[in-house]
Amino acid sequence: MTGAAARLCQRLAKSRPSGQGEDPSLIWAAVAAVLTPQPDSLLLIRRADRSGDPWSGHMALPGGRREPGDVDLLTTAIRETAEELGIELAPSDLAGYLEDVVPRIPTLPPIAVRPFVFYLAERPALSPNAEVAEASWVPLDYLLRPDIHDSIRLEVGGQHRTVAAYRLESAIVWGMTERILTDLLTHLAP
Repeated sequence: MTGAAARLCQRLAKSRPSGQGEDPSLIWAAVAAVLTPQPDSLLLIRRADRSGDPWSGHMALPGGRREPGDVDLLTTAIRETAEELGIELAPSDLAGYLEDVVPRIPTLPPIAVRPFVFYLAERPALSPNAEVAEASWVPLDYLLRPDIHDSIRLEVGGQHRTVAAYRLESAIVWGMTERILTDLLTHLAP
């Protein structure tokens, strides 16, 4: 393993969630930040449009809510990635953790998301299910460009807001996913 992904994995190798545990007043979810080489890239999905889903159509990382049968949140991230994209992650693919994220908008459900970073030596075939409108590998070098991350104005819940976002070629990444990506990319800083 070489390059940006190797540096990131090395820096995350001893990381652990900083929280004091899983607050039972929150709904817990997990996402998988899946990295692959040639070029070093991150897997992003566009969530399918679904009525009643506050994240419908958003760019995201594969993942979802913890289910009663999930032993822990790592199990949730692995299960959700398999369900959404057909990628079979293993605990041995885990490179580390990022900081837990909670929404900043009070109208969203009381949810907390734990991001797990995985590294795969080869880019797997993707088989998106109905929850995923599209999936793509975004090079880390592209995400690190200074002109990609900026503030944008959006209408959210009928109100105009200025939010931090990553401007991709065909999409905008904002909200909790932007915060997770920013945390991830901070680990790549020299």
